[in-house]
Amino acid sequence: MKVWLLDGGSIVIEHTQLMWNVPGPQARIPVYSVLVEHDDGLFLIDTGIDLDHMNRVLPFELPEQTDEQTIPAQLEKCGFGLDDVTTLVNSHLHIDHVGGNQLFEGTGVEHVLHEKELAQARNHGPFEFFGYSDKSWDYEGAAIDTFSGDMELAKGLWVYETPGHTVGHCSFLLEGERPMLLAMDVAYTSAAMEKGIQPGFHHTPVDGVRSIARVKQLAAKHGAEIFYSHDAEAWQTYKHAPDFYEL
Repeated sequence: MKVWLLDGGSIVIEHTQLMWNVPGPQARIPVYSVLVEHDDGLFLIDTGIDLDHMNRVLPFELPEQTDEQTIPAQLEKCGFGLDDVTTLVNSHLHIDHVGGNQLFEGTGVEHVLHEKELAQARNHGPFEFFGYSDKSWDYEGAAIDTFSGDMELAKGLWVYETPGHTVGHCSFLLEGERPMLLAMDVAYTSAAMEKGIQPGFHHTPVDGVRSIARVKQLAAKHGAEIFYSHDAEAWQTYKHAPDFYEL
């Protein structure tokens, strides 16, 4: 497998969202997607923010995204186009993970979602309004395949249930010589993971703490490096497309 991290720009959030209920200064955090080239297809994990939606509905998050940070431009950096993506998998359906889903309308891409996440996003609680405010992923004709439980999406590409941040949140393990564990929003940063603090917008705090423990156990079991979804310091150390990881 080859793995690219696609830079999707950044947003600003309160520290109490970065680390739930822990006070501190506002933080600008990265938003990115993950592209996996596999013998079984080209898999895209999450699609970042839609700048128009963010500016219209959540301007207080001060979104930044250049033309080069859009999904089409990032795919082009890796030598691909929208039509090359065979499977689009969302870790969950919050605003900063679904912004580019709509771009795949008409391409025939397979959308893979946890069944509970699909149901919740279509009928969410009032406390989840902003998190689920971008509905563009649910376009007419979207081929959505749902699942429940852990599964091997393709050989060596595992999806694990890690609920808490949302009811159907998932993390990803990429096996190989240098295994990668994509924790997504189980914990935004390494500091939060270490302290067992989940991010805000959570659905079930108890499940979130359990999922943090599960990610740590999976990383230890497989000798995997954990990649964090919104850790500004860690992001600077990651390879960004067109550079890639080879597993």
